[in-house]
Amino acid sequence: MGDDMDTAMDITIREADGMREFGARLGALLLEGDLVVLDGPLGAGKTTLTQGIAEGMGVRGRVTSPTFTIARVHPALGAGPDLVHVDAYRIGALEEVDALDLDASADTSATVVEWGAGKVEALAPDRLTVRIARPEGGGQGADDLFGDSPRDVSVSASGPRSRSIVESLRAAVSEGDE
Repeated sequence: MGDDMDTAMDITIREADGMREFGARLGALLLEGDLVVLDGPLGAGKTTLTQGIAEGMGVRGRVTSPTFTIARVHPALGAGPDLVHVDAYRIGALEEVDALDLDASADTSATVVEWGAGKVEALAPDRLTVRIARPEGGGQGADDLFGDSPRDVSVSASGPRSRSIVESLRAAVSEGDE
């Protein structure tokens, strides 16, 4: 989490549709060059969040976990950036991340990396980190896409661009709650 209210926000999301809606609000704010690092246990809702991000960005293609393909590009349907969706679960070392050549598309797309914590931060010093946690006793496997347990979501920023996204996201979530 960030050091002040401008760099972090916390929210509890109760269901999969809520996670997609939160993702859509986030996706609507993303521009070319933005990096979003997703962190959380198996079945936490990282792919569900990414589905919402894709919806908010207005990109083509069904978003599924790219575990075996590692990365998928979802082209923009309009004037916005493409979405590069990466699953870094099977990536162990920074050299393996470099081999994906993600920085080649970083300036022309928004990149979302599941399991990216500790692996992709070098791609963009100014980035968002989204941590998703399940409460004790929450679903424990990949087949529990959301179950009936809420998720605690923490969004933190590491630079001026990502801080502006957090501020806008906080405002969008507040408006949606009214």
